Amino acid sequence: MAEVTYYSKEGLEKLKEELQYLKTEGRASIAKAIAEARDKGDLSENAEYDAAKEAQGLHEAKIAKLEEVLANARLIDESKLDVTKVLALSIVKLKNTKNGAIMTYQLVSETEADLKSGKISVKSPIAQGLLGKSVGDRAEIEVPAGKIELEILEISR
Repeated sequence: MAEVTYYSKEGLEKLKEELQYLKTEGRASIAKAIAEARDKGDLSENAEYDAAKEAQGLHEAKIAKLEEVLANARLIDESKLDVTKVLALSIVKLKNTKNGAIMTYQLVSETEADLKSGKISVKSPIAQGLLGKSVGDRAEIEVPAGKIELEILEISR
């Protein structure tokens, strides 16, 4: 059984848009490539045709995977979330107690994670170490570079 994944409204909409694109424009462009390759003659010796058919298979697999993700996706009602504890979709302001660096992360699903925009997966080591903690709590987290200690300064939505 597939794992249930929780999404923000924006993240869920993004997935639905990607699936719609793949089903419409993506399929159309692959069909066009197959038709062009077919027009070039003998299919038994046509590498372009083989490549187009393989691309079609990969494309359909991607669509199936996305449909599975969407079938197991759940929308989080942010208005009912407790802001006193770190949960999925929390925006957490942290202080590295060793070097004093301050950072802000939002905990999101794996597919929404984007470190450049400050969104980390709830399955990442940092997020796992923060889940359930409150403002003022300290979390000692094992990361690839070693152990870090983070203090939670602020939690918001």
